Amino acid sequence: MKFTIRKAVERDFEDILSLIKELALFEKAGEKVTNSVEQMKSEKDYFQCFIAENSEKEVVGIALYFFTYYTWVGKSLYLDDLYVKKEYRKNQIGTALLKKIFEVAKKENCKRVRWQVLNWNKLAIDMYKKVGAEIDNEWSNCDFDSKGIKEFNF
Repeated sequence: MKFTIRKAVERDFEDILSLIKELALFEKAGEKVTNSVEQMKSEKDYFQCFIAENSEKEVVGIALYFFTYYTWVGKSLYLDDLYVKKEYRKNQIGTALLKKIFEVAKKENCKRVRWQVLNWNKLAIDMYKKVGAEIDNEWSNCDFDSKGIKEFNF
């Protein structure tokens, strides 16, 4: 199957958000997506994204990332979403998107690339292990949503 990978631009935000919502449904958390195209436009300086397009220019995969800083190692790249539409999986699209992420990390002299994977997503875990990722089962996420942030009172 032929596909191309390119940097996303603002006109891609609708397609990106559609895949984010599709990913959330796949992860059994569709109701948790509160982002919008308008919000993405206003916050576009905080993230970057690669998209995979098929030969008909349909967006079939995304790799959305941002730079962060980890005190133990320094400048790092966080891959927030790597998603390929179900019907396009097993065509090396996910691997190609991951390669682009690592190209950026090398170019930007990042000391770490990090992302998360749900412990039941065996297909993704197998791919990540195949490319050499270390899967850490020791740490747990600590999250506050916007409501929790506003109501935080210690």
